[in-house]
Amino acid sequence: MSRVILFNKPYGVLSRFTSEQGRLGLAEYIGLPGFYAAGRLDADSEGLLVLTDDGRLQDRLAHPRFAKGKTYLAQVEGEPGDDAL
Repeated sequence: MSRVILFNKPYGVLSRFTSEQGRLGLAEYIGLPGFYAAGRLDADSEGLLVLTDDGRLQDRLAHPRFAKGKTYLAQVEGEPGDDAL
């Protein structure tokens, strides 16, 4: 049976279990062995991260060949110019 964790990844946390360059990894928040992130968010992003202990499910969610749609919302300060967009 597959297990899934829905984790609201905080800003500044890496989307992997190992820490690096003073940034925390997922291991500081999730103490269950055998889970892998199905996708990733930049350390400077926050939001929903799906983790599973099922390699096939992780592959189906994350691999580009399955073309799973994703929606991202971004908050910016001021109005971005055409070059920024």
